[in-house]
Amino acid sequence: MDGQKPPLSGCPVAHGSNTSLTKPSVTKWWPKALNLDILHQKGARVDPMDEGFSYRDAVQDLDFDGLKADLKALMTESQPWWPADWGHYGGLFIRLAWHSAGSYRTTDGRGGGAGGNIRFAPLNSWPDNASLDKARRLLWPIKKKYGNKLSWADLILLSGTVAYESMGLKTFGFGYGREDIWGPETDVYWGEENEWLAPSENRYDDINDAGTLENPLAAVHMGLIYVNPEGINGVPNPAHTAMHVRETFARMAMNDEETAALTCGGHTVGKAHGNGDGNLIGSEPEGENLEAQGFGWANPGSDGTAAKAFTSGIEGAWTKEPTKWDMGYFDYLFDWEWELQKSPAGAWQWEPKDMPDDVKPLDPSDQSKRARVIMTDADMAMRVDPVYNEICQRFRADPEYFADTFARAWFKLTHRDMGPRVNYLGPDVPNEDLIWQDPVPAGASDFDAAALKSAIAAAGLPAAELVATAWDSARTYRGSDRRGGANGARIRLAPQKDWEGNEPERLARVLAVLEPLAAEHGASLADTIVLAGNVGVEACLSAAGISMNVPFAAGRGDATDEMTDAASFDVLEPLTDGFRNWAKTEYAVSPEEMMLDRAQLIGLTGWEMTALLGGMRVMDTNFGGSKDGVFTDRPGALTNDFFVNLTDMNNSWHPVKGGYEIRDRASGDVKWTATRCDLVFGSNSVLRSYAEVYAQDDNAEKFARDFVAAWAKVMHADRFDLAA
Repeated sequence: MDGQKPPLSGCPVAHGSNTSLTKPSVTKWWPKALNLDILHQKGARVDPMDEGFSYRDAVQDLDFDGLKADLKALMTESQPWWPADWGHYGGLFIRLAWHSAGSYRTTDGRGGGAGGNIRFAPLNSWPDNASLDKARRLLWPIKKKYGNKLSWADLILLSGTVAYESMGLKTFGFGYGREDIWGPETDVYWGEENEWLAPSENRYDDINDAGTLENPLAAVHMGLIYVNPEGINGVPNPAHTAMHVRETFARMAMNDEETAALTCGGHTVGKAHGNGDGNLIGSEPEGENLEAQGFGWANPGSDGTAAKAFTSGIEGAWTKEPTKWDMGYFDYLFDWEWELQKSPAGAWQWEPKDMPDDVKPLDPSDQSKRARVIMTDADMAMRVDPVYNEICQRFRADPEYFADTFARAWFKLTHRDMGPRVNYLGPDVPNEDLIWQDPVPAGASDFDAAALKSAIAAAGLPAAELVATAWDSARTYRGSDRRGGANGARIRLAPQKDWEGNEPERLARVLAVLEPLAAEHGASLADTIVLAGNVGVEACLSAAGISMNVPFAAGRGDATDEMTDAASFDVLEPLTDGFRNWAKTEYAVSPEEMMLDRAQLIGLTGWEMTALLGGMRVMDTNFGGSKDGVFTDRPGALTNDFFVNLTDMNNSWHPVKGGYEIRDRASGDVKWTATRCDLVFGSNSVLRSYAEVYAQDDNAEKFARDFVAAWAKVMHADRFDLAA
């Protein structure tokens, strides 16, 4: 992001993550798994809910108080098939919620708990998620009771929040509104390793430099949420672990104080389980036989009791009263000296020297005994690292400050991928706007849009510049975590105004014209930018002999610098844009794969991506005025010429230095130049099928309609208020 050319491996899009035939799949990990891809062909709906069902509508009729009461009761209703430690399931549900939300990473906004992805492979069978299948089954009676009014995604994250409340923490709030997905998120790249917990060197350029962790990954090992509790690569070294804790939490949107709060608060309750032989544990859920019915990690003879339970291999509790929110974690961490020991399962852990039994917690299954007291390498990092130590000392000196900081960090952890506060529903949504929610004030919707359009058209700016500015403003949207987009007009603020891909000089020139027009007509600049893009598109349609209005919905607001966490927007910077035929530099990932990744984040279908790119080319909107891919003799007109000429067999295609040439097959004359992002629409069989539709003699107007529909979709992608 500093303008220097990154190494080829530094791209935040995983090589082969979307198109490679060698991409690890569910059936690669677990050959016995049933592959349901055959059901998802030819547009079959995956969602089993009725047509027209709206979870956002249904959840508003939920009995919120009754649900929370049922969850609090569940916390202490220990079941014989999976007994609760100390008679309280709080620690288990906190871990479920944490590991559901904790897969989120800022680099591409993917992962996280917003869709309930932890129910599906590979997450449901990650080593780090061992026995969370039991937590989900404990929740099933509640899900069954509240039915369609309560999504699994909401319930899983709510269970952790209610668990903390039942243990004495005043939580910050909770927002409902997460819609369930109905299959694994296959667009998420979790790493190239074919082995769980493979050595970390596989995903770092230099294991001693945490910042070299492969983008967009955030976990140190395949199959972990954060870091190895025994130490990086299973080698205890708290100072080294601290470096990786800092990096991996930063990639999940947490600063040092939030990281320390989550680490300490997460281990204020519950325990780690490693009181058995890991070699006896059965397969993960996706690897088990049919009769297991989705259960995994069978532990013969344990009956689910803590006395023989095995999860991480580490064994013990972090506090004397693991079912209460208190300051006991800090008392243990700082009042005792610690030494390395092996758990009964053979895992490295830190244990206190010479601690009397009466200071230790009671055994979770047999209260006539005392339990082990432990710290993981990440816990010891809170003591060893000077920055984390200082933060922890502040927490220890002010319990209320610690509780509030943790509650806010927990809220952020469990809501980071929900986007702006307009997406939060229910009675427990905090009134406070938080900067990480990218707040945007409401904009006016009663201005005369027709008059503003006329004024924009009369200003004389080139249509291509209007289109490019609107596109650049909207293209940052990511459906993965609902960040970015045109709403807020943050393209005029740091850091976006200075991004290379936004052509700062052209951007400043266009905004200098649009800003006074917005003020004159009582419109937000955000609305004016989008409306200007529509003016440009309609002008290009007119040049093609087509009269068509581009949809527009007013109401966007203008964010301020104070509403914008500039540093957090760095990850939204486009490093390539196939739609405008631009790349900041050369990457290991092919340009077409990066284009596909961007299209998926925006929420485009294959035909929408195809229509948009073809239209952007003929409207002459390429970065820097490049003519690559402008397969038309009438640039500026929204025609289907890109597809007509791409599929014309009177042309031939030839690689040359820096790209490709399209030559007349008979004369050999160069007609056009192209990039990979252009020619892929003729070489890929699926994309070519779309290109051929748009190249047909009878589909020129259909192409225009499809382009306009896709354009409007992008421009309104972040208008969550329209669906509320």
